[in-house]
Amino acid sequence: MSTNVDHGQWSSRLAFILAATGSAVGLGNVWKFPYIMGENGGGAFVIVYLVCIFAIGIPVMMAEVLIGRRGRLSPGNSVRALALEAKANTKWSLVVGLA
Repeated sequence: MSTNVDHGQWSSRLAFILAATGSAVGLGNVWKFPYIMGENGGGAFVIVYLVCIFAIGIPVMMAEVLIGRRGRLSPGNSVRALALEAKANTKWSLVVGLA
């Protein structure tokens, strides 16, 4: 299943982290949402929201990166290849279609 495909490399780890975070979060999520919530009396919600981002969002992003780096294929094929490697059910690749 392995092929000799030359994949590009990031210039640094920081560049990759910033690009991944920027694509996942978006500028409206960083500036506009907290501003609107604070302006309309939802400051306590912003704190809960940030806690949820750190508790759920970052681990999910790390899992996606690890699966992608390990599989070196498209998302569905990476999950399928890793399931085969672990002798697990290959239907895990269907989860990729739900995301």
